[in-house]
Amino acid sequence: MVELGCRRLSVARQCELLGLPRSSYYYEARPPSERDLTHMRLIDEEYTRHPFYGSRRLAGWLCDRGHPACRDRVRRLMRLLGLQAIYPKKRLSLENTEHQKYPYLLRGMKIDRPDQVWCSDITYIRLRGGFVYLTTVMDWHSRFVLSWDLSITLDAEFCVTTLDRALERARPEIFNTDQGSQYTSRDFTGRLKQDDIRISMDGRGRCFDNIMIERLWRSVKYEEVYLKDYASVRECREGLRAYFEFYNHERRHQSLGRRTPWEVYQSGA
Repeated sequence: MVELGCRRLSVARQCELLGLPRSSYYYEARPPSERDLTHMRLIDEEYTRHPFYGSRRLAGWLCDRGHPACRDRVRRLMRLLGLQAIYPKKRLSLENTEHQKYPYLLRGMKIDRPDQVWCSDITYIRLRGGFVYLTTVMDWHSRFVLSWDLSITLDAEFCVTTLDRALERARPEIFNTDQGSQYTSRDFTGRLKQDDIRISMDGRGRCFDNIMIERLWRSVKYEEVYLKDYASVRECREGLRAYFEFYNHERRHQSLGRRTPWEVYQSGA
């Protein structure tokens, strides 16, 4: 409640001044049902395996496995997960038409050194009784994860915070993202411009423009998330912290000549 000196405004008056219906004041969002959470887990796993599946095929796939769901229900859950059915791109960061978009700068470019190009994206991470969102900043050439963070909402703030932590380490020449509202926001693009970093954004509908971080999501989910049953955000954070330490410093990549991301990143080649 708002208090003006000794005067206390009623809920009705406050809502009137804000132009909101009074019901909005008393509204409390309901958590997802157990059925929704089960379907969301299954949809996330199958979409990660077959990212070309849309709502029709996923609805059929669920029914075949004893979890009947109509197509409208699957559509709703896909929107909640941020999965785009039209093309295989997990679009958790939905675009804002009022924000400025930037061209894709990586087409035909030879990326052969650390800190030449960084990239970022957002993905859904399931918990036992809900879900959170994960964002990372990764060096394109070495696959080294420079920073990451979790959030219970899809706001721009946790993306900017993750960017700030990465920039404490180094500065890239180019930063590539999708055209989501978090990345086209003035806070995010302004932070890049402040350090004279060139901004690159995926072409709309081009799922492979940010392919390196899409591969990271598959590794995170198959090697960590799907093997665990996180009970809380804290447990999820601890599990991911251990995984990214393993991913950066122990997990060897065939595409990197059997070296770890950290070995390639710190070597400068």
